[in-house]
Amino acid sequence: MFREITLGQYYPVDSKIHRLDPRTKLFGTMIFIISLFIADNLWGYGLAAAALILVIRMTCVPVRFILRGLRAVLILLLISVSFNLFLTGGRVIAQLWIFKITAEGVRLAVFMAVRLIFLVIGSSLMTLTTTPNQLTDGLEKGLGFLKRVKVPVHEVAMMMSIALRFIPILVEETDKIMKAQMARGADFESGNLMQRARAMVPLLVPLFVSAFRRATDLAMAMEARCYRGGEGRTKMKPLQYKAGDRGAYGLLILYLVLMAASRAAL
Repeated sequence: MFREITLGQYYPVDSKIHRLDPRTKLFGTMIFIISLFIADNLWGYGLAAAALILVIRMTCVPVRFILRGLRAVLILLLISVSFNLFLTGGRVIAQLWIFKITAEGVRLAVFMAVRLIFLVIGSSLMTLTTTPNQLTDGLEKGLGFLKRVKVPVHEVAMMMSIALRFIPILVEETDKIMKAQMARGADFESGNLMQRARAMVPLLVPLFVSAFRRATDLAMAMEARCYRGGEGRTKMKPLQYKAGDRGAYGLLILYLVLMAASRAAL
């Protein structure tokens, strides 16, 4: 299960999306997330699906690899769909014991499921096509205006980049610990949900020890290299917009306008 997490992983391949400026990809991800909350009908979600399919094809990342990340949020998806399906009032179309399924609940559950799936895929596409260093530079450059109000933009971008970089590392470490304990007789597969959750408790201590050890090593490495924050630092490869970025911005604005129009049409 842990190997199914794709958020924070980078997929090295040469594609049009990979070559875009990280600020463009951050802006595009933000626009896509906003559009999912704007959409409230089939036209809106159809437009979001078409845009997502187009971007996936342009990334050259295997679709199976992208969809693999959905397994990690399957439980959250089921809980969200169940709550909206059984706890939404309206015209009853089916009833099982004390549970009632309404037409409004079905509609809301379907839209909520699609929204969550699109959110996971859209967010994963940004990290799959952007290295942690590019993401840090893009965040720092894109949020540079906040420095005027004394916001430590460089430090915030660095923390977010380190957190994203540690996700696949901790996932791999968890998988190694699980296999080591299973070789010693630990059972993580059998039993009900509570028993399986209780069996995961022995994983926490070695995982936290490993995480703190890696954090200490990283801090020592940064200190040995005289890291003192972003003040006065220069970039080996400064970010510059290209023709593809300007075209991407135009398409993103057009997409947002079409999404708003689809909401106003009904």
